[in-house]
Amino acid sequence: DATALIEGASGPEDLFGGAPGRDAVRRYRRLARLTHPDACPGDSRSAAAFARLTALWQQRDGDVGRAAVAARGDLANLYRIRGGLLKLPRDPADNDLMDREAAALARLRRDTEPGLAAYLPELVEVRRIRDPRTGVERRGILLTELGGFRSLADVRAAFGSGVDPRDAAWMWRRLLVAIGVAHRAGLVHGAVLPEHVLIHPAEHGLVLVDWCYSGPAGSPLPAIVGRYRDWYPAEALARQPVGPDTDIWLATRCLTELMGARIPAPLAAFARGCALARRTHRPQDAWQLLGELDELLERLYGPRTFRPFAIPA
Repeated sequence: DATALIEGASGPEDLFGGAPGRDAVRRYRRLARLTHPDACPGDSRSAAAFARLTALWQQRDGDVGRAAVAARGDLANLYRIRGGLLKLPRDPADNDLMDREAAALARLRRDTEPGLAAYLPELVEVRRIRDPRTGVERRGILLTELGGFRSLADVRAAFGSGVDPRDAAWMWRRLLVAIGVAHRAGLVHGAVLPEHVLIHPAEHGLVLVDWCYSGPAGSPLPAIVGRYRDWYPAEALARQPVGPDTDIWLATRCLTELMGARIPAPLAAFARGCALARRTHRPQDAWQLLGELDELLERLYGPRTFRPFAIPA
């Protein structure tokens, strides 16, 4: 039946339809398992069906050629295609960074409790896309699209005098949770920068994206974002091993920049303590730091209450 289904397909749509990315992957893997030559030794018809299935699966890459660029990141473009957003490096030399991001997201999903998974992008699949003219392969990752989210760079641009610290407070808290999730899994994000921190204004959600700069704690960063060079602590620029304190340094810079001149003196002092030159004097535990931030915020503003937040047009 699987062989007949593949033989009768006129194109990828017949086999995979408009199914969400994960459903399409499951369909492909099931058909591949049923028709693989190892499962049907000596069956030339199944072998031909398997080859056609592989070709039809690869034809889905045509989505990219027809898709407009939804966003441009540091190294890659994002394309809105069936099943989500495809992140594809502009330069094949950055394939290793895409592999790094895919491995990090897979590890995080495996090691993170379900209640904290909302702070992470969802990896659907890894794609290998070959240029038919040059034969050069680029490796992309398909991610679930996030609706209604805006970057901290967008937020800062919308508030000329800075964001009210009472609003920045929930963003800071959630960002500490996001990097805390990474640190529990033994990873350092390595690029906690405004474009990589997405918030949902109405729902007070936060997702930390762009994990291609991540790596195990205790190893150097694979790369830095050049236009933010002056944001990085010394250990990152010197290609020395980084750790949780490196992410804490960058997260702190994100929030102090977000508030600008509106940051109150106690929060400014707290931030200075998170970005000390001597690493042994910096906070090393995002979860512990979250508790300390909560104590400070309660002293400043009283018990936590929900404050509606909107970004000006």
